[in-house]
Amino acid sequence: MARLPAPDKPAKAAAPGRPKDLEKGAAILEAAKRLFTTQGFDGTSMDQIAAAAGVSKLTVYSHFGDKENLFAAGAKAFCEQKLPTTLFEPHPEIPLRERLMQIARAFFTMISSPEAVAGHRILCTPQMADSPVPQMFWEAGPQRVQAAFAELLRRRVSMGELAIDDIPRASSQFFTLLKGEPHAQLVFGCGHACNADTEAHLAATVDLFLRAYGVRGTSARGA
Repeated sequence: MARLPAPDKPAKAAAPGRPKDLEKGAAILEAAKRLFTTQGFDGTSMDQIAAAAGVSKLTVYSHFGDKENLFAAGAKAFCEQKLPTTLFEPHPEIPLRERLMQIARAFFTMISSPEAVAGHRILCTPQMADSPVPQMFWEAGPQRVQAAFAELLRRRVSMGELAIDDIPRASSQFFTLLKGEPHAQLVFGCGHACNADTEAHLAATVDLFLRAYGVRGTSARGA
């Protein structure tokens, strides 16, 4: 008796939903960033974010817990995209001043973007005064950046290129100086980013930092 052909094997089931979950999470973050920027924190609901992301409200909550965590996650994702950890990796072949200018340009480009300016304004509203959001934002964004930069400074100190007693404070000072008056004008709505003026501001800030902490004769060495 002729043997019947073996039945076709069923198609292999797709792997568990992790890639799909990642796609949904990314869509939620993108929708949240857009809505928070245009409508503010209080003016944006989880229902609106879910609709804009094409997911259910339950999915939004399952990914991020609540609106406060979602805002902090959006800030963290934005910072990691604009100032990735790789930006602070050691590059001994690059002169120290040039290395600091690279970081300064990337940082100011991030904080002067429309999304960052809108986020800063949101955090300064009276509604945020008693909210955990500012602290969550600080830990997710600025604190991460300052800690990464502090490690870079620590390496420079160990190499004899910088002399800094309080490295975390110096890291904070660097980014505070970079923001300076130009960023305040952007937030207040009475200024605009000008490439020439911005470059001069960043260069002056880096030079000031090096005059304060650079070891004489080594401030231009490799970083």
